[in-house]
This record gives sequence, structure tokens and C-alpha cells, in this order.
Amino acid sequence: MPIKIDDDLPARQILEDEHIFVMTQKRALTQDIRPLKIIILNLMPTKVETETQILRCMSNTPLQIEVELLQTSTYTSKHTSEEHMLAFYKTFDEIKDHRYDGMIITGAPVELMDFEEVEYWDELCQIMDWSVDNVHSTFHICWGAQAGLYHHYGIPKHLLDQKLSGVFKHRMLNPKSRLFRGMDTYFNVPHSRHTTVHAEDILKVPDLRIMAESDEAGVYLVSNESGSQFFVMGHSEYDADTLKKEYFRDLQKGMNPQIPKHYFPDDDPSKEPVLTWRSHGQWIYSNWLNYFVYQTTPYELE
Repeated sequence: MPIKIDDDLPARQILEDEHIFVMTQKRALTQDIRPLKIIILNLMPTKVETETQILRCMSNTPLQIEVELLQTSTYTSKHTSEEHMLAFYKTFDEIKDHRYDGMIITGAPVELMDFEEVEYWDELCQIMDWSVDNVHSTFHICWGAQAGLYHHYGIPKHLLDQKLSGVFKHRMLNPKSRLFRGMDTYFNVPHSRHTTVHAEDILKVPDLRIMAESDEAGVYLVSNESGSQFFVMGHSEYDADTLKKEYFRDLQKGMNPQIPKHYFPDDDPSKEPVLTWRSHGQWIYSNWLNYFVYQTTPYELE
């Protein structure tokens, strides 16, 4: 929770430099609390599982959050019941005249296709264009991150020699960023993807900066200068058994998948995986909501 102190107290600058949530008396007198409006564009086939994972990551905060779920109208989910979609999801036409504090765009199992070949690509581009003016800060995940970098900045994705699957050690490149408040210099993140983006392509864009990376998994987190766009290549929201389910699913399909790296104890799929990334996932989402949404979004969204 924020610490309310006198505007001129010497400790104020020290605490703010440490990214401690300090609220001056002047701001406290003018603040009027309302719920944050967050919309999630869920492109994953496992809608309910993805909803639960992301909502769990956003729940570890004292902020009041109002969540809406968004689906594409140009593609009908084959893995989630029509009743669930009708009851809980909206289409772009239903929300396009509204504004939101934050938006999350998930990944999707379409990365082996060219972006333009994806059935709902035109609609996704329309939504991403709309987010620039109607969402205060947008958080793109995995394929959603690659799609956002490609659409907004022309950065291509590249096919990997083999699927990147496992839990990998990452390091922050900008430890003073508020996005990393409370986190260790090194942290684990699950990855599950066939494609990647190259650091040299990102570094050519002046407005983008690489925030964290991995020796094995490559670029992990990219943001624009203003903090209105974040692109996250991994899945910090994954449950302990998500990679396990994916591995055995692919095994049953006869796809001969590689065992996810650094995931099963002793690389033995018969042993239960150990959860080593939950705290990182909670911090990333909490810090994004706090520092890049709550503390900077206007009270009157409209």
C-alpha cells in the first residue's frame, strides 16, 4: 500500500528512488479511487485455464481491478464451450467505444504460420491499433508479443531449429526499472514456442528497449520508452504443470517432443516438476499494474 508523507520530507526522494510507493499529501487530497479497467484479449485455445492463470497473477495487489474478457469475432474457439464464450466474452464491436487502463494480449498456437495467414490477423491489427489511443498500457504475451512487435514496429519473428520449451534463467538489464521492483537480478521464466525475435532487430528501433534476456531463451522482455507497451516472450503466468501437460499432449500425438529443459527433476518426466517462477510472475504483473497503469492512468478514462 502507498505511504502518505509530507511533500517536502527529505525521505521522500530517497524512497521514490527505491521505487517505494510514496503518495504526497497534495496527491492524496486530490485522489479519488476507482477500479482499474483491464481488458484481456484471450487468443489461447484453453480459455478457462489461461483466464485463471492471468487473473491469479493480477490478484496479488491491493488494487481493485475490473476485468473484461475479449474474443475475436473472425474466429470461433473450438476448445471452449459456446455457453462460456457468450456468457463471459465480448467482441471488439462491443468495446471499441470504451477506454481501458490496461490490456493484456495473450499468446496463440499459430506461430508456425506467417502473421498474415492467421485467420483473425486483420481483426487483431485493428484491435492493436485501437489500443494505442484507447488503452493506457498494453501487456503482450508470447505470440501476442511477437505479433505486437511486428505490427507496431515491423520486427520479424524467426523460426527456431527446434521448439524452445522449459524453464530458463533470465537477468534484468535495467534493474532500476519499476517493473522489476522487489525482484532478484536473476529469475526463472517458462517458455514454450517455436519462434523468436532477435535483439539486433529490436535495438534498431529507438523507442524500444530490451529489459531482460536469457542466454538460452534470448530476448524476454521489451518495452517502449513511455511504458505504454510491454512485450513479454515467456509465460510467467504458467501453472506448475502446464509444460508437463504440453509435453505429454505432444507425446501422445506422436510429435516426439524434447523434454522441457530445467523443468522436471533430473530431466525425468515421471517426476513432478518444481514451481520456481511464481514469485517472478506475481511481481511482474503487480508492478505493471501499479507503476505503469494505476499510478499514471487518468481518473477520467473517457
